[in-house]
Amino acid sequence: MVVAIDLVVFLVGAAVSLGASYLLVTRLERIGERLGLSEGLLGVLAALAADAPEITSAVTALALGQDQVGAGVVIGSNVFNLAALLGLGAVVAGYIALHRRVILLGGVVGVWVALVMVLGLIPAGAALLAVLAALIPYLIVLGAGHARLARIPLARRWEGWLATAVSEEEAELEEVIHPAHGRGRDVAVAGAMLIVVVAASIAMERAATSLGTRFNIPEIIIGGVVLAAVTSLPNSVAAVYLAARGRGAAMLSTTLNSNALNVTAGLLLPAVITGLGAPSGQSDLIAVWYLVLTVIALAFAYRDSGVSRASGILIIGAYLVFLGSLWITAYAAEPGPGAAVVPLVIVVAASGAGLARRRGRLP
Repeated sequence: MVVAIDLVVFLVGAAVSLGASYLLVTRLERIGERLGLSEGLLGVLAALAADAPEITSAVTALALGQDQVGAGVVIGSNVFNLAALLGLGAVVAGYIALHRRVILLGGVVGVWVALVMVLGLIPAGAALLAVLAALIPYLIVLGAGHARLARIPLARRWEGWLATAVSEEEAELEEVIHPAHGRGRDVAVAGAMLIVVVAASIAMERAATSLGTRFNIPEIIIGGVVLAAVTSLPNSVAAVYLAARGRGAAMLSTTLNSNALNVTAGLLLPAVITGLGAPSGQSDLIAVWYLVLTVIALAFAYRDSGVSRASGILIIGAYLVFLGSLWITAYAAEPGPGAAVVPLVIVVAASGAGLARRRGRLP
């Protein structure tokens, strides 16, 4: 009876959380439009709102001392985003065209955030500062118009390049962001939906953890696989929908922004207060996969000026290998290093061979 209740709570919590997060995204976009935010910042705001379920689930787990669940939700959802948004989107669309400047602009921040997560020995406060050191300038550049870039001391030398990169990214985001002008009621709806998302996500996380305990499912599987995938479904469904209609160009920016915000708001900020506990080999394994898949996806995207169907299949295949590696290490009584290292080596070698074998499209 208790198991049935937990299952119902999990399913209802997931459905309510995902539905409310969609309404939250649309209302925040309207509010951002009313405030005059740039398309780039509107994209970041939309990514943050769509991340509300995983951020809330991760914060809940960290607050309850379930460090592996919390870290697993955030980093696992980031790995899932790469496979579902970029990989599956490219498979559906056949090819997602991207500007190389956009890949570099967002990619530098994306790789830096992933690298910080791999260096798990860094205290949470230092890791947060390291991530913000890249994220804040990125947000400033996105929010600055062409004329304002010249006023940013560090951006003067790269003013022309940055202005072009930002304009190209905003051109891509315009395909998917068409918010109406916000009204006062949108603020009220956004506030109400935020409360609903938080409450539903907390219920979902508690039910999933309870089910995991009853069926002896490791915390890292509950967080890094189950909750990570379920809480990332809104972004995934949107990516496939847009890609199927040839409007998948904004997926890279959405994926990288979502992943950076997940790490910042869902893991590092609460960890500064609650702590992350002792480093875990399984959490470190997910972090390494996060970095490896980020680099692989960006390398293929830069080479091909986009993501092809073949690259998408490779990214999805790498995610499936990641799931197998995590499953083996989670359930093995004494997992050897080979269970973690060998799958990584295979994926890196296959990716390197793919990059070396065929030239991509010219920009």
